[in-house]
Amino acid sequence: MSDTVSVDADRLRADIETNSEFGAVDVAEGIGRTVLAGTTANKRARDYFVSQLREAGLSVSIDAVGNITGRFEPATADPDAAPVAAGSHLDSVPHGGIFDGPLGVYAAVEAVRAIQESDIEITRPIDVVCFTEEEGQRFSDGLLGSSVAVGDRSVDEALSLTSDSGVTLQEALTEIGYHGDGLIDPHSWDSWFELHIEQDTVLERKRIPVGVVTTITGITHCHVTIDGEANHAGATPMTERTDALTAAAEVILDVEECANTIVEESSESAVGTVGSLSVEPNATNVVPGRVTLGVDIRDVAYESMQTLVTATEDALTAIENTRGVQTAIDRPFDLEPTPMSDRLRQYVHDAGSTAGIATHDMHSGAAHDTMYIADVTDAVLLFAPSKNGISHNPREWTDWEDCAEATRVLAGAIARAAQE
Repeated sequence: MSDTVSVDADRLRADIETNSEFGAVDVAEGIGRTVLAGTTANKRARDYFVSQLREAGLSVSIDAVGNITGRFEPATADPDAAPVAAGSHLDSVPHGGIFDGPLGVYAAVEAVRAIQESDIEITRPIDVVCFTEEEGQRFSDGLLGSSVAVGDRSVDEALSLTSDSGVTLQEALTEIGYHGDGLIDPHSWDSWFELHIEQDTVLERKRIPVGVVTTITGITHCHVTIDGEANHAGATPMTERTDALTAAAEVILDVEECANTIVEESSESAVGTVGSLSVEPNATNVVPGRVTLGVDIRDVAYESMQTLVTATEDALTAIENTRGVQTAIDRPFDLEPTPMSDRLRQYVHDAGSTAGIATHDMHSGAAHDTMYIADVTDAVLLFAPSKNGISHNPREWTDWEDCAEATRVLAGAIARAAQE
């Protein structure tokens, strides 16, 4: 029995290019798409994915929150054995690129096709999975389908989530025909594999086609409110102002300073970002009365994340004392750093060696569905290079040869796990 797996690079490319047409947006450079969960564009992407699963002979099921599973179960596989699962997501950020998510979904489909066309006899079923709303752009903060699958969020809670326009997830999934029954159960999987674009430049700089993630960064989101007093910009003396925006500026700079200090002293992978800001009443001739801001904190060391949260809290206390504002902070999203499975990482490295494709150990600075899955079963995340590290942008690009090589390594690792 041979362990070599040969993927069809043209077939993989055709799938990703076809998927790029769903939710396509006009852009000056690159290829852009907007595919939010439960929209018409999302329905078209899902429909095509399901058609490719069925064309490959996989049985298809859809769970209560719209997660899609295609099962490959040949006669050599024990139907009662714990399956090997692989996949990613099909939703995007507004005006996103064509590889983030779809590469992982269609690489998993292509891996199954390649195994089917080889002489490998697998003993476990293989599940190809598309999770609902990984990006968190319409109903949640992200990782929606995977969080429900592992039990971190209930089905009822997820289905009641509401978009800005007042549509619930249940209503949206029903409208597009993807509100199914039951729930996929990653606890029952033998293993989980996800291939993703890197979204950084490590692999590109090293000229290595496949990254093998050791740890996925932890991520915390803090929502901050700063209340001052709105007043006339011309008639309010500088000494009598309680300006919420200037107070917020101090907090933003304190977050940056703390992150830089951590990088210099203890953990070079730590980052702190204030990425969203809302000013009220947001008028040029009015002293800002209220500011809300979103803080994103990440690192592979949870201690560093805690330090950044504490620094944010201390900065808020300081501006209350010096500027007379009132502040509040909420921490609705908190995931600790997630180590990957040593067993599966070795399978990936071995598959690379067998195929003559170089692999490289590295951490992930972005969150992925794998973060949740790794809490309940062995999991591993693979990376393919990103040109200039650009992602969540129409200029996001991974060379087709790199897509194919990473998929070949993925297929080899999946085949190894499915033969155990």
